[in-house]
Amino acid sequence: MQLALSTWQEVEDHLRDHEGIIVPIGSVEQHGPNGLIGTDHLCAEFVAQGVGDRIGCMVAPTLTYGMSQHHLGFTGSATLRPSTLMLVVRDVVQSLAVHGFRRFFFINGHGGNVATVTAGFDELYALKSLGLADPELRCRMVFWSGPRAKAVADDLYKGVNGSHATAAEVSLAQYYKQDAIKHAQMTPKVAPTAPQFFEAADYRKRFPDGRIGSDPSQSTPDHGKRLYEAAVEDMVEAYNAFLAY
Repeated sequence: MQLALSTWQEVEDHLRDHEGIIVPIGSVEQHGPNGLIGTDHLCAEFVAQGVGDRIGCMVAPTLTYGMSQHHLGFTGSATLRPSTLMLVVRDVVQSLAVHGFRRFFFINGHGGNVATVTAGFDELYALKSLGLADPELRCRMVFWSGPRAKAVADDLYKGVNGSHATAAEVSLAQYYKQDAIKHAQMTPKVAPTAPQFFEAADYRKRFPDGRIGSDPSQSTPDHGKRLYEAAVEDMVEAYNAFLAY
């Protein structure tokens, strides 16, 4: 059940028996030569909507922008500052909590969001401690690919899935948006890796085409279908466990 496609009366009816909501969150950043700039938020959105369709839970509109400062060396990437993203998370959660939502399950598509969104949750919990927020409010964030999806990716890509512009996330986005599939030559075939990087200029220097350790030339919509089905199973299980905890 998508919040954006519901009326206020439908949401009010839903809240009589449910207190949870899924919030997809991602980023707007480069994903290598054949990866869409929206890959992270598209993957999170696709899986979140699949969970909503499967079990009838509420799914909020996707938070498309994330903390992507390190990708600004690549044209088209856009970012929120950590302080801005924390406020966005806080305001969205507090707004929905006004109406009776108590359990906020963020399905994430971008590793760069983790520290900031977790800090945003801690800001909300600090308000709880001061008696300024609902004492029953709880938040959790997980990456869209749980153990089933990771096993599929390991089977498909055998050591070259990588850590950014991964073959798995490109495949999932291709399955979701089949009219936007891109093709590109990649040299080297498997992108380099490095133990760390710093600001955007350093990232661009170390990883000239944007990929880290990946070979997304192997990505296909058929792979994406397998990943999607596994990821939805993962997230249904994780969401139900969150509600029950």
